[in-house]
Amino acid sequence: MRGLKGKTVILTGAAGGIGQALTVRFAEEGCRLGLIDLNAQALEATAQRARGAGAADVATYAIDITDYAAVKSAVDSFAGDAGRIDVLVNNAGYDKFTLFLDTKPDFWDKVIAVNLKGAIHLHHAVLPHMAKAKSGKVVNIASDAGRVGSSGESVYSACKAGVIALTKTLAREMARSNVKLNAVAPGPTDTALFHGFIGEGEAGQKVHAALEKSIPLRRIAKPEDIVGAIVFLASDDADYITGQVISVSGGLTMAG
Repeated sequence: MRGLKGKTVILTGAAGGIGQALTVRFAEEGCRLGLIDLNAQALEATAQRARGAGAADVATYAIDITDYAAVKSAVDSFAGDAGRIDVLVNNAGYDKFTLFLDTKPDFWDKVIAVNLKGAIHLHHAVLPHMAKAKSGKVVNIASDAGRVGSSGESVYSACKAGVIALTKTLAREMARSNVKLNAVAPGPTDTALFHGFIGEGEAGQKVHAALEKSIPLRRIAKPEDIVGAIVFLASDDADYITGQVISVSGGLTMAG
């Protein structure tokens, strides 16, 4: 993609799944990375992969994105060291397959804290740096669940719908500062979070098979299937795109 070499990128949920695949891809493009994840050991392993893949520099922040003070401290530290923040990718997420009437308030709170408030924290910490520079790209990882709903993911779907609305609203607010915000909405993707979501054993296999059958391309995505759209939206090739949502789900929703 054009214009990514040397760009500074903050990425949350960097230690596994889509985040890890995306970290490697940005590293291959020669970006300078600020990686955020709660799992310090896995985060450092991902950072080592990024260094080996060609990253210009890698900084790691093993923090909880539900803690606004920790987020702001990490963002300001990275901006101070790197000199600017060119790209933010909000990728961190959490969910568990549970019918709504079987959920409890503590579960709602955790899902909302990670998937919605965490993203809000990152926007609030990063956007002032981009506004000051009159330049920046934000790519939010939403979900097709936030576009059309998903049984067993009621609160998660609500959060991802919120992320989509936040993306569009901030795209309007930040346009005059030349900051572009877009969202990528994956469908089912073969990650540890996905396997934890569908469960193990025969029941999990049945859910997996049913999902494959529902996808026109007849397979569950791999993390590498998702990263291309994200990297495109972070690149100079997407300089005239803002406030948009791209589904990367094998045609699962065909949402307009």
